[in-house]
Amino acid sequence: MGPNGAGKTNLLESLHLGTQGFSPRTRSDAQVIRFGEDAGRVALAGEHGDAPVEVEVTLRARQPKRARLNGAALPAAEQLRTRLATLVFTPDRLAVVKGGPAVRRAYVDRALGRLAPARASLPVEYGAALGQRNAALRRIALGLSSREALAPWTERVASLGAELVAARLDAVRLLTPAFADRAEELGVAEAKLEYAAEPPTVEALETRERRDVERGSTGLGPHLDEIGVLSGPRDLRSFGSQGEQRVAVLALLLGEADVLAERSGRPPLLLLDDVLSELDVTRREALLRRLPAGGQALVTTTSREQLPVEPAQVVAVSPGEAKAA
Repeated sequence: MGPNGAGKTNLLESLHLGTQGFSPRTRSDAQVIRFGEDAGRVALAGEHGDAPVEVEVTLRARQPKRARLNGAALPAAEQLRTRLATLVFTPDRLAVVKGGPAVRRAYVDRALGRLAPARASLPVEYGAALGQRNAALRRIALGLSSREALAPWTERVASLGAELVAARLDAVRLLTPAFADRAEELGVAEAKLEYAAEPPTVEALETRERRDVERGSTGLGPHLDEIGVLSGPRDLRSFGSQGEQRVAVLALLLGEADVLAERSGRPPLLLLDDVLSELDVTRREALLRRLPAGGQALVTTTSREQLPVEPAQVVAVSPGEAKAA
């Protein structure tokens, strides 16, 4: 709790950095370090399930960030996201519904990584193969390569693309029932996710090879798919109100939290920034009632009066300080 500009969002950002290894606001570590300083550090201690956990993430200008989990150094800070689950809502997350298809693909791919860690690398692997195929297409267009050199990348894109489509379909099937339930409670009826993609095949990619060479890019595959967020027949991106779009994003987050808790037995940490300001009292109550039992959620607000239920703890935030109120 605290006035605008006091640092509430910075507090949530530090918790996300300390549990996921990266900021939800920027991928530039230099923008996370305090202005005028050349280093920063986040240290957290708590419990994960029944086990104690300690995390430390250190950032230094022009150096890779470092992370330690229970005293052991991790090869990469972002490996924290495979050990600890954190979901965050910030006002810019409305882009998941309001933005273009790439934002929704990225959301589902991140959810896929949390729901099925063994498949978390699929989007990156597919993106790398796609980049190689596009580079090969451009070399062919310039007369620097042959179509035979394209064939292995066509096969790789088709294979990984089919795996990625199947993984996304599984993630959407897992998320949709919980998303629909949470959206209904928050006042959006018949909510659903829609993903009707077809996996790419070698034959389909070869059929459009000439067009791909002319354009220098692959015009078929899951990198172009749309994932719809709907209420009944209405696509909420085009035909949803601002309030419905906000509720849909919150319902996605709460629904995923339910699925993660069910699959792992441990609710994720929820970070909800400025989530109450545009919700009426009924929806505020419904939202806070649905926070996962046994888990931890941090909700920022400018005043205690905005909270329709009694919080377990209130932290007063002022510039450079956070303390129990």
